[in-house]
Amino acid sequence: MRRLSAGLAACTFLLATAACGSSDSGSSGGSSSSGGVTTVKLGLIPIVDVAPVYLGVQKGFYEKHGLKLSITTAQGGAAIVPGVVSGQFQFGFSNMTSLMVAQSNNVPVKAVSNGIASTGVQGKDFGAITVKKDSPITSAKDLEGKKVAINTLKNINETAVRESVRKAGGDPDKVRFVELAFDQMPAALAGGQIDAAMVVEPALATVKSQGGVEIASPLVDVAPNLTVAMYFTSTQYEQKNPAVVKKFQEATAESLAYADAHPDEVRQIVTTYTKIPASVLAQVTLPEWPAEADRASIEALERLGEQDKLFKTAPDLDKLLP
Repeated sequence: MRRLSAGLAACTFLLATAACGSSDSGSSGGSSSSGGVTTVKLGLIPIVDVAPVYLGVQKGFYEKHGLKLSITTAQGGAAIVPGVVSGQFQFGFSNMTSLMVAQSNNVPVKAVSNGIASTGVQGKDFGAITVKKDSPITSAKDLEGKKVAINTLKNINETAVRESVRKAGGDPDKVRFVELAFDQMPAALAGGQIDAAMVVEPALATVKSQGGVEIASPLVDVAPNLTVAMYFTSTQYEQKNPAVVKKFQEATAESLAYADAHPDEVRQIVTTYTKIPASVLAQVTLPEWPAEADRASIEALERLGEQDKLFKTAPDLDKLLP
């Protein structure tokens, strides 16, 4: 999830001493240890999806497992993948399409922990196609010939929107996709620069607060309970640092479970790393944070990706998934 020129944005550090930029050298591949605590760099997207990690830091779950996180935010998963592979980050958060594209191109990535899932409920998901109030567009079929904003071309949200258009009886090849950051979509939609936007929370709540209307739930259209994103590392880092990877998996699993059980705390923590007002945040639809990925839904996303010609060769899910 990101724009064409997406660079890595501002650094946010939580319980970390490492600076943004060059990594420490050594067998840990960039992570550093001090007094039994390992500092690892984590690339995230500043959206609701990653709230469990921030909660996990706040609650001490990562520290309990011997980890300190240095968090850097990026526009999306495609920007994070090369950072992880190069060793700039030890772990990252990315949607499944970005990970499958990378794996199909022999980029050495390995998913290690579940990230988020769709709610599976039409009209009540954390991602949606939205239009302005009083727009003549009332269904995904009406997007033919229209300018639709997605955060990254040829990625998960384009695949999802295309599937919504197909299911509504339209031709997805007639949709004019444009690339725009999620946080820029509400203003662009309100200002008429685009006809529709595929937004995720918290931008979805912002659009609705401006009178925007939801016309489809693309992630739900892809598959019931779609596994949308996962946390990952490089295969090299996993092989060299299995103990650190296990600590990250355990701390993240604890964080996911806590977030799923404490939605009010999720909404509060989101205010610490996004600019969304508390009044809008109260309207945010939270994703699901299950402990395990749903392989059947990932396979459905893979089939659609192949149909949309996103992969040079079919991804090997056995190698990619935990």
